[in-house]
Amino acid sequence: MQITAKLVNDLRARTNVGMMECKKALVACDGDIEAAIEHLRKVGIMKAEEKQGRAAKQGLIFGKTEGNAAVLIELLCETDFVAKTAEFKAFGAQLCDIAIKYAEEGDISAKLAKETEEELKVLIAKIKENMIVRRAIRWVSNDTLGYYIHTGNPFGVLVEVAGPKAAELVKPICMHITAYNPEFIDVANIPAEKLDKEREIAMAQVPADKPDKIKNGIVMGKLNKWYTTVCLMKQPWLLNTDSTLEKEAPGLKVKRMVRWLAGEE
Repeated sequence: MQITAKLVNDLRARTNVGMMECKKALVACDGDIEAAIEHLRKVGIMKAEEKQGRAAKQGLIFGKTEGNAAVLIELLCETDFVAKTAEFKAFGAQLCDIAIKYAEEGDISAKLAKETEEELKVLIAKIKENMIVRRAIRWVSNDTLGYYIHTGNPFGVLVEVAGPKAAELVKPICMHITAYNPEFIDVANIPAEKLDKEREIAMAQVPADKPDKIKNGIVMGKLNKWYTTVCLMKQPWLLNTDSTLEKEAPGLKVKRMVRWLAGEE
């Protein structure tokens, strides 16, 4: 029997299952729509659709570099147990293989989730937990791209680095960002309103009877100390906590960075 678009749409309307899986079920059942519904129930696809409404806050971050491109992907599930399974990790690696071939630069979350929707439903049916492709980015650069996936807590970091020692330091920089969680790359990257607010807070802590020159010196001291907590280039450097990255690698430039924790708000 010919499997028409109308027949596929009718089955989709009755089951809320994706078009591809509906067509496969109809082919397997020679176009019998009632038998196709039963088939979908047996293989668990309809149950997978039901599971997709459940909360998924556990998971892992996956990364890959290839040529001048890099991707970072967050895949979530319901339990830490499933996140450790070979099937879950294999699907995360598959997502990276697909995403790295894209032409887009930047946020590819929606495209990747849409393209792998049917495969994900099959995996949900097999594992019996909801799963979500939550975040995905792809960067392209002629400079050095690198990523780091933490083996303890599910952190993932992606950076773009240029200048002297970029290739040598890209992994330690990723590890530093994982450990120290800098908000900004350097002072120049701090938004003006954020800097003004910190300056206002620092000024409020200075005794009002101090001369302006002394006040300004105290405020600058407080700001410089704050920079060492929020700026990557000024934090105590992971490989030498008595120094900083800007001192260890003059001329090196971290152009952009992201740090994700799987399931974070």
